[in-house]
Formats: sequence, C-alpha cells, structure tokens
Amino acid sequence: MEWWQKATVYQIYPRSFQDSNGDGIGDINGIIQRLDYLADLGIELIWLTPMYVSPGRDNGYDIADYYQIDPIYGTLADFERLLKAAHQRGIKIMMDMVVNHTSDQHHWFQESLKSKDNPYHDYYLWQDPVDGHEPNNWLSKFSGSAWEYVPALNQYYLHLYEKSMPDLNWRNPQLRAEIFKMMQFWADLGIDGLRLDVINNISKDKDFPNDSFKTPSDDGRNFYTNGPHVHEYLHEMYQQIFGPNQFVTVGELSSTPIAEAIKYTNPEREELSMAFTFHHVKVDYTGGKKWTLGHCYLPDLKRVLSDWQTGMAAGGGWNALFWSNHDQPRAISRFLNDGQYRDQSAKLLALVEFGLQGTPYIYQGEEIAMKNAYFTDIKQYNDRESINAYHQMLADGHTDAEAITILQQKSRENCRIPMQWDDSVHHGFTTGTPWLQPVLHDDYSVTKVMQAPDNVFAFYQTVIRLRQGQPLLLSGQYRLLAADDEAVYTYERFDQQQVIRVMANFTDQVQVREMPEGVQSLLGNYPEQTMKDQKITLQPYEAVMVRYTEEG
Repeated sequence: MEWWQKATVYQIYPRSFQDSNGDGIGDINGIIQRLDYLADLGIELIWLTPMYVSPGRDNGYDIADYYQIDPIYGTLADFERLLKAAHQRGIKIMMDMVVNHTSDQHHWFQESLKSKDNPYHDYYLWQDPVDGHEPNNWLSKFSGSAWEYVPALNQYYLHLYEKSMPDLNWRNPQLRAEIFKMMQFWADLGIDGLRLDVINNISKDKDFPNDSFKTPSDDGRNFYTNGPHVHEYLHEMYQQIFGPNQFVTVGELSSTPIAEAIKYTNPEREELSMAFTFHHVKVDYTGGKKWTLGHCYLPDLKRVLSDWQTGMAAGGGWNALFWSNHDQPRAISRFLNDGQYRDQSAKLLALVEFGLQGTPYIYQGEEIAMKNAYFTDIKQYNDRESINAYHQMLADGHTDAEAITILQQKSRENCRIPMQWDDSVHHGFTTGTPWLQPVLHDDYSVTKVMQAPDNVFAFYQTVIRLRQGQPLLLSGQYRLLAADDEAVYTYERFDQQQVIRVMANFTDQVQVREMPEGVQSLLGNYPEQTMKDQKITLQPYEAVMVRYTEEG
C-alpha cells in the first residue's frame, strides 16, 4: 500500500485556524504554532486551502498570482518554514490548487483583455456572440449566465463560477505548459502533493452546444463535467509533475459517477491518487435542492456510502473519506446530535468513517466536536453563497426566520468559524477582532475537551492508531448489512476468515440488534458495551467496532 492510503489527513482552513499577529485572520505562523498539536493527534498529511495572492471574491479560490503567498497569511519564507517544521514532525503538506479558472485580476487575463491577437487571449475561453447574444445557454454555478460580455472585444468569456473567475483554456498547450511550470515551482519548494479544485471541469466541449434544461442539472455541466479530454490532461499532468515528484493528489470530483471516479484514481491509468466526491453529503437535499430543511434518511446515506465502497474497490479506485469540509456544514449538527449526545455523536462519526476503506480526512475542529454556528442574523454571515441564498429564499416567499433556520443547517459558514483553542476571549484564535464571529457561549475548546476523561480528541487518537494497526480496515472487503434499517448502520470489513463489524445507532433511542457469537470488542464510544445472548443493546448514538472469526 502507498503511505497516503494508510495516513490520516487534516484539513486546515487557514483563515480560521490560528492567528499569530492579532489582525483577526489565521496565518502561516499560526499553523506552525499548532503543528505539535496535529502531530499529537496522529496526522501525517495536512491539506491547506488556498493561500495564494487573491482579491478574495471566493475565499482564495480566485487566484491572482500562483507564485506568491497572500500577505494576509504571511510570506513565501514563512511557508518554507512551515514546510520544514512540518517535515521535522513527520507531517507532509498538500496544497490546494485551482487550475480550472483564475481571478480576473491575474496577469494572464489582464493581458487577454487587451486584444484578440494578444498571446494570452487564448489562455481563456473567448467566444463571439451568437445572434447578438451569449454563445450558449450554460449557467454559472453562482447564478445567471456563464458568459460575460466585453464590449471592447465584442466577445464573451466563459466563467462557470463567479464572473470575476474566468475559465482557462486547457486546449492551449502553452497554457498547460505554464500550469505545469507553476506546479513544479511548488514541488521544488518541497510540498508533498496537491488537492485539485473542480478538476473534472477543465475540459469543455469545443463546440459549446446548448443544454436541454430537461432536468435541474441540465445547466451546461453535461458538456464540461468529466469533459472530452480531461483524462488526457490529467495523465499529462501525472507524467510531467505528479509521478516525477511522487505527489499525493486528490481530485475534487463533483457530479461524478463511480465508473468515472475509477478512471481518475486507478493507479494503472496514472492520473490521481484519490477521489473527493459529494454524493453522501447531498442525502439531506429535499428534492435535490440544497437550501431546504432536509432530513437524512439513514438507508439513503448507507446506500450511497456502500455503493462507493464496493464500486471503487472493484475497479481499483480509491476514496477520500470525509464528513465535513470548508464547503459543508458540520456533520455533527447536520446528521446527529450536537446537544445532549454531542460527545457520542462526534465519536460515532469518527468510528464510522475510519472503518470504511479509503483515506480518512478530519476537518479542523471535528476532533473536539465543534458544531454549527447557529447565527441568528444575516448580518453575521460573510459567505457570498449563503447571503445570495438568503435573498433568493426571501424572493421565493420564505420568511426571514425560515431562511435563517435553513442557513443554520446548510450554510458552509458553519465550518468556517474560528477554531476553538481555549476558554479565553475569541477561544484563543486571535488577540484582535476575528474576521468571522466565533461561537459564543460554547464551552467546547481544545483545552477544555482534552481535560475531560474519555474525550473526543483522545478517541480520534485511538481510532487513527487502530486503523493503521488493522490490515482489515486498510484493505479488507466491504459489505453492508441490514440496508433498510432506519436506525442502525451496520457494515463489515472482511477477508477469508476475519471480520470487523461496525454498528452505529444514528438515533436517540435504544436499539437492540443481533450480534455474532464470539466477538471481541475493538472500540466503542460508550465506556461499556451491553452484549448478551448474541444481542447488543445500543444506547443513543452508540457506535461499536468488534472483531470475530467467520466459520467455514
């Protein structure tokens, strides 16, 4: 197995992790201060969301200079110190890279605006008007048309995201060479891998056909998601960069079926190390719509996770495992109980995730059971997506209270509130005014949690070590049991003889289920497990991992 298949990844959202200079924004030196904490947890790989120079229209995913660290986070010298300090502790660093689009402030785009003959013009996707209008009917993921008109050129440029984020033209070999040169710059500095943002959207149908709009997802994505040449481009990237530098690579692959994810991650194809997909965090979308008060129907969640477990294994692909990230609300608030059963719920999420096959990810704060922000006023929100959604909900007839309740459940701002380090003002994140208001009146912090017996942080340490010491959890086969059980998720990892079973009660009610003979307990989120006469009594939000030998 590769080292990254056995490792645990920790995602840092630098803006909200640790501020070292009192300006209210997390920074590189703040991360360096907390490396011992991450080493103590058992982390081997850190994923850093973008810290490049950026106007910040999309929280750094709109890059204006690929070669420089944004001054709000520090300097290139600070970053080199971070690399050295992490490597001294046995921790590798994976940078987030956006190569589907740039900021409109990027030098390339500013040049491309000057004339159709400018060599940089072909770095982007410019098209002439069709009958005096947009080249086609594709929509931006940030609402409205995906095309922006520039009168001086009498042309439109494509932006699948915000209009300040023009899409790059991957058909241009000079553009690809520039991207590879830039990636090599970071490899030479000493980074260990790349997380590639929306990487499955880089190849567009060159004819730019209209979409049918027969379903809500017919917004143009049929002609660029997993597009015509994406696998060629990634194989070229592998040969030029990933392979020679022994990079670990993670592809963000939204709206991607299993068969396609296998193509991206089967090692024989030489493309990516693993797939980061989102099907399981859409199970509480009512009618496929995000901005609704959704409910997670457990059989749906189990089927999605199980399909990816068995499908990827059968095709030689590899999953990234996660519950939360910077674009999702916190899973403990979304799927479980962040009140009376907060500790049990946090541990259940850890146990279920680390029992699956794939590389597990911890999003900052999950290891101390951080919960959603529960902001009560739209003025508390900073995130453009959430603010736009709020106004759209009002336009659709929701009351302010209804819209706020939906944001409390679904907004990605919930995962962006500052890390809770201690019980001081602003939870020790900053000595200044934090860029985003932290959760007030929440007594969960690193120092407080670590003082408690049987705490969540210690449970994560245990589950990380357990996974690395159990070959079955790394490479055993997967099977789902009792698929229609609406309360308990039961699955097994197995080989010819040995079986590890995970059982997790996703409700606040006691559940009694059957258990095989002769089981040995490996881990649980309650001090004692109640097993008798081949039955187990699962307390509210109880999760157990047991091992047994299969007869025959």
